[in-house]
Amino acid sequence: MKSQAKDNTVFLTLEHLLQYEWLNTVLNFNVGQQKSNSVLSGRYASRLRGRGLDFEEARPYVIGDDTRNIDWKVTAKTGVTHTKVFTEEKEKPAFIFVDQTPTMGFGSVHKTKAVVAGELAAIAAYKILKGGDRIGGLVMKDETYDLLTPKRDQRNMLQFFQKIVDANQDIYNRTDFDFAESLKSMIAKLNNIITHDYLVIIISDFHRYNNEMIQYLSVLSQHNDVVLVKVFDPMEEELPSEKMTLTNSEKQISIAKNKVQVVKDLKTDFKTNYDGFKQEIDKYNITLFKINTVDPLEEQLVNVFTQYIPK
Repeated sequence: MKSQAKDNTVFLTLEHLLQYEWLNTVLNFNVGQQKSNSVLSGRYASRLRGRGLDFEEARPYVIGDDTRNIDWKVTAKTGVTHTKVFTEEKEKPAFIFVDQTPTMGFGSVHKTKAVVAGELAAIAAYKILKGGDRIGGLVMKDETYDLLTPKRDQRNMLQFFQKIVDANQDIYNRTDFDFAESLKSMIAKLNNIITHDYLVIIISDFHRYNNEMIQYLSVLSQHNDVVLVKVFDPMEEELPSEKMTLTNSEKQISIAKNKVQVVKDLKTDFKTNYDGFKQEIDKYNITLFKINTVDPLEEQLVNVFTQYIPK
């Protein structure tokens, strides 16, 4: 395993992620009009898998379903294994997508976006597992990714954490890649895993989203609860007023103090992009919120989830 950096503001370690077990206790808020009663709150009452009182429908069997719920009559008739779905549910599987691509390696003051994304994934994973639900995840690195199928197993969660750490440790050693094409291949893989009645959490800076991605999210949200967490650095939203030099290790640009229009245009562009993205996904009842790299994470989460408490 790679040597791990001690500075957890730039690089993650497994020990650092394990410290976030306590923070899951602050996440017990209801979220707007989501199909399930709450997000990250453990148990759900919804149209999900379980051994409830009222049979609702039969649907294709998915690996991990309780074999006791197999509908043998439908299976025999169709030739495809089906499982029974009940109105009351005793679990809700969850899947966490964590972006560790190079754009996530930026941080101007305290932590990088990649570090904050890893911390958020750990908090959500602890909350879900403590609720007794299965959890899986995908860590996007470049054109490659690491995937763990949902299991109700702490060892599986720890493996997920380690995959995040490994990807984070190597984030500055990547070459350019076709983000759109890589995302396509991952989506094709996820279609075989995320079927119905999942809680899907996608943590990213959403730096390179497109109409194709929004279309996928719309399909995903038809039968699942989808939560998007946009991690951003304040400097992406508004540049400081003093003179500064920006570089990507190959090119650099200097911005003088009198370049007021540049600063204004950047702020407008950030707001326009975010508002446009939010407007699109709002059509599909998808929850989106922002987390920055500077303010204390626990305070931001409390503030964000408080906004969604139904009146």
